[in-house]
This record gives sequence, structure tokens and C-alpha cells, in this order.
Amino acid sequence: MISPPPTEGLPPLQLLSIVIPARDEEGCIASTVEHLHLELRLHGVPHEIVVVDDGSRDRTWAILEDLRTRLPELKPVQNAGRHGFGCAIIYGLDHSTGDAVTIMMADESDDSRDVVRYWKELNKGYECVFGSRFMRGGGVIDYPRIKYILNRMANFFVKCLFGIPINDTTNAFKAYRRTVIDGCRPLISPHFNLTVELPLKAIVRGYSWTTMPITWRNRRTGEAKLKIKEMGSRYLFICAYIWLERALSRGDYRRPKTS
Repeated sequence: MISPPPTEGLPPLQLLSIVIPARDEEGCIASTVEHLHLELRLHGVPHEIVVVDDGSRDRTWAILEDLRTRLPELKPVQNAGRHGFGCAIIYGLDHSTGDAVTIMMADESDDSRDVVRYWKELNKGYECVFGSRFMRGGGVIDYPRIKYILNRMANFFVKCLFGIPINDTTNAFKAYRRTVIDGCRPLISPHFNLTVELPLKAIVRGYSWTTMPITWRNRRTGEAKLKIKEMGSRYLFICAYIWLERALSRGDYRRPKTS
């Protein structure tokens, strides 16, 4: 399966929503939001920043409320339902209004300049833009070795299972047109396996996509939320679920073909 060309006849994009799940991120959430807003404003990208406080027990929410008084583009919300990385993202998607969406981490591991590049690629007519830290031009800084090894193994498995030339499917930092998000519902992953569910569903259901190199650096404050020992079976489940959709659904969930 190769990357399809841009989809013709798509309407121009009007607003980019950046959805950021945050749990106990008082040490970095302010700088993440401020740097992101500055980068987008400098490049003239119309945007809203939807930060989802996912049950924080520190000052994350108080910091967001203070930031909101100075940044009208900031839209903080509190996830009052079930907590979890995937649940927080779904809540943020439900409370965002843009016709394009980028999912971004709260710890400044993702580069704000790449968000601008995502926006430009979407405006070329692609419906999804998948960033890769491990393709030519991409890079990682201070990536824990054990996580790197497990990441490479997991992504090789996904690449082989679905026959796709993507080597960083598990990375959360990706961009989609709103029509893709709606076309991939219902989203069922409550945890980090949502990072796999969204791109694989988009590919299997026939949306156009492209890849581009991105950079990533390890968080400098706070604790990582991904618990590796808890995620193996969850990733496997969602991969099997989508593989079966592709194999057995006879195209019932694919996007309608455009003329």
C-alpha cells in the first residue's frame, strides 16, 4: 500500500484545532501552549488550542485558567468522564471546532514548527499527515533506549501486518481533516492505543495521506504517562480489530468515492 495522491476538490481549511491531553503537567503546560501559540501566530495559522485536563491533581488546571485570560485562542476543558490518554483526546476532539485537527503532547516533546508544516500539507489536499521521527530528515533527542527498541519492534509489526510504508504509526503527533476524524468514529481506544487506531482506520477506510519527517525530544519535566507493560495487549487488540475490519467488512466502512 503506497501513499495516495492528494484528494481533489477538498474545501480550503479555515481553522486548525490542536488537541493536547494533559495530566499533572504543571511544569510544562504553560510553555507548551505559549510556544505553540507564538509559532502559529507568526505563520498566520488560524487556530484554537484545546487542552484537556484529564484529572490532574496538581496546578495544571489553575495554570490553564490563568493562561486563558491572556490567550483567547486557548480553550481549556476538563474531562469529567473516564480518564485515560485516549479518552482525553476523544473528549478534546468532541470539544474542538476546527475543520483540521492536530494531536500534540503536553510536555513539549513535539516541535511546534512541525504543526505549521502539518497545516501546509493538509492545505495541499491531503486528508491526513503522519509525522515520522525515524525517516530521513526526522530525529529524536534523548530517547530512552528500551523504549526505542520496543517502539521499533511495534512499528515494524504494524508495517508488516498492514503493508504500509509508515515506520512511526504509534506516534501520537499527527494531523487530520475533520472529515477523517468523523469518518473514523466510533473511536474505542481509551488509552495510548488511540495513537494507532486513528491512523490505521484512516488508511483502511480510504482517506488520502502523506508522511513527513518530524523531530522529538524527551520531556524535561514531569513523568511519562505511557506504561509500557500495560500497553502491549491493548495495541495488539486494536491492530487485530482494524485488520479484521479491512479483511471482513467488504468495504462497508470505507469513505464514499469522490467523482
